[in-house]
Amino acid sequence: MKKVEAIIKPFKLDDVKEALSQVGISGITVSEVKGFGRQKGHTELYRGAEYVVDFLPKIKLEIAVPDELVRQVVDTIEQSAKTGRIGDGKIFVYSIEEVVRIRTGERGKDAL
Repeated sequence: MKKVEAIIKPFKLDDVKEALSQVGISGITVSEVKGFGRQKGHTELYRGAEYVVDFLPKIKLEIAVPDELVRQVVDTIEQSAKTGRIGDGKIFVYSIEEVVRIRTGERGKDAL
């Protein structure tokens, strides 16, 4: 099992969610986060004073998937989140040792 974590632009969330549901992914955790990479933020003007906005709003998706779906999920996120502009985000894949469904006690793949 793997955990796929993606940082994307906020306005792409609906596109990514729809695309993932079409490949059979029904469980996603979504968080509003802030950060920057090469984009390095930007300068804004407020009441005549310039200030730097260096942490930009992003969306973090976390999805636990069986090993056989990892490539498809990564490709789906990449295609549906891409704008071709700086700041499109990143996708990370981690190994998961164990999953437990609290309600039923199911473990492993059955708990996904």
